[in-house]
Amino acid sequence: MNPAYSVVFFTVCCGLAQGLFLAIFAVDMLTRLSFIEMQSPQFFVWGHSITLIFLAVGLLSSFLHLGHPERAWRAVMMWKTSWLSREVIVLPLFMLIVFAYGCSYWLGSTLSLWLGVLGLFLCLALFVCTAMIYMCLKFLQEWATTLTLINFVVLGCASGLGWAATLATAEDLTIATPLILWAMICTVLGLLVRVIMLLRNAQLKPRSSLQTAIGIKHPHIVQKAQGFMGGSFNTREFFHGRSLQTLLRIKWFFLLLTFILPVMFMVIAFCNSHATVTMLLACALQFIGLIAERWYFFAQANHPQNLYYSSIS
Repeated sequence: MNPAYSVVFFTVCCGLAQGLFLAIFAVDMLTRLSFIEMQSPQFFVWGHSITLIFLAVGLLSSFLHLGHPERAWRAVMMWKTSWLSREVIVLPLFMLIVFAYGCSYWLGSTLSLWLGVLGLFLCLALFVCTAMIYMCLKFLQEWATTLTLINFVVLGCASGLGWAATLATAEDLTIATPLILWAMICTVLGLLVRVIMLLRNAQLKPRSSLQTAIGIKHPHIVQKAQGFMGGSFNTREFFHGRSLQTLLRIKWFFLLLTFILPVMFMVIAFCNSHATVTMLLACALQFIGLIAERWYFFAQANHPQNLYYSSIS
């Protein structure tokens, strides 16, 4: 597939925001249950603010993918059958609840707990809606697996925990070290999931062939031309046009920046809980790596029509 950079940026930003919200909510619940001591209110205020910023940036970037952004509201009309429509509904609701949760916590309202629980369910629902947009496409074997959902959740939690740990180190809070540890654990788990996905996708074989594409059962069919000299919607939208060498470089690039380097910097920060700059660097590298990882996720999906348009002339 040809990755749309707006969708790549949307999924990365929203996943990070969801992971950050889950980290903040977990700290809030542990505080309420007296498992950890009361944390600085600034940690929660900044956490909710950064969550909303990333959600807003992701939402705005998604509009760049639309030919007619003024008609975006129509996306909700197919909520009974479309996971995209459900995502369009859940995302604004999640943003509203995150804002209300942050305000209620700052004001000390008793509603903050229930708003947090509601935000938790919306956060998980958003993960499911986003992943199911791709998982439900059975003809794209690279996406049609539960690993897609697991990958979205784990990488979102890893990046969100990294930002939560950075906030905690900046505030010099006692939860900084545990958050860094959990960020490392989720990053390593994300690496494991991503490697499993890469190994699985490398073994996939097309379910279609030139014979099934044109309905001819002759054993020897070779395409000589596409039927036109220039490109078309099919050749632009369903194939990225990069070489195998380029894909290989991008794969090693995102493996390095998303997992290996961030873990190295997190280990350094773990040994020194005041290493705010180190955590910021880890988060920045991981964010760049996640952009590359998500681009590769979309590009690796091989649309069956590419079998038919495999030759230009």
